[in-house]
Amino acid sequence: MVAFAANSLLARLALQTTPIDPSTFTAVRLGAGALTLAALMRHQGLRLDTSRRGWWSGLLLFVYAAGFSHAYRGLDTGTGALVLFASAQLLMMAVGWQRGERPHGVGALLALAGLVVFLAPGASPTAASHLVHAALMLAAGLAWGGFSVLGKSAGQQAMTPLAATGSSFVLATPLALGLLAWESLQGTALHAPPLGVAYAVLSGCVTSALGYVLWYWVRQRMATQAAGTVQLSVPVLSALMGLAWLGETMGLRQVLAGGVVLMGVALAAQHGARQRRG
Repeated sequence: MVAFAANSLLARLALQTTPIDPSTFTAVRLGAGALTLAALMRHQGLRLDTSRRGWWSGLLLFVYAAGFSHAYRGLDTGTGALVLFASAQLLMMAVGWQRGERPHGVGALLALAGLVVFLAPGASPTAASHLVHAALMLAAGLAWGGFSVLGKSAGQQAMTPLAATGSSFVLATPLALGLLAWESLQGTALHAPPLGVAYAVLSGCVTSALGYVLWYWVRQRMATQAAGTVQLSVPVLSALMGLAWLGETMGLRQVLAGGVVLMGVALAAQHGARQRRG
């Protein structure tokens, strides 16, 4: 979850403090991650997953990464992460319920109540005043939720986390390059300043590529609803990082709501672990 929060911070650093554009950031991020994981896959003799699951995973990763980058042009670090993982949680909760999983009632209620308070008027004016960016992040969150659900199916198909994640990055990269080419043909101004590119490479190679391999490994060992609820800790971590590195503000309401979210996450994770053992 720290790696996920760091992705939000790196995106904000790149898009708010350098002139790099969202599509270039997305293409560099995915490309760097693909090169990193492809090298590791080659070293271990793993093959690219070009099955239907693999292509869907690559598409969802691209939709998530593109929506994520464009949304962070108008959202602060914590609010963006909150919209992202709240929407992912809703999708994963729905999938888990359909599969017969039952959440920890108190934990789920605490986590969702904390999110409601976090998003209440006055708590996050950025989300309220930038509906387009919030909608983009909502789409990114739903795509991320789908990507996470597919991570569970990869484990059921005896696919290693490295092979599943690496294949997703390799298949998503041409889509990102296609978006970049399309925007160039449309006359969109594209910028690749060294510092912005460095942030994108760091995000792609470390906090995305390696972070997602770890997430796939963890995801295969957790119930769907528990995995979704645990991700609700990311907005709190992201807000703290934005406060420390970007000088973003966080009011008392956000602090208290964040504590409630973390409490709900802890209960849900513990319950999910018991469900899996049972």
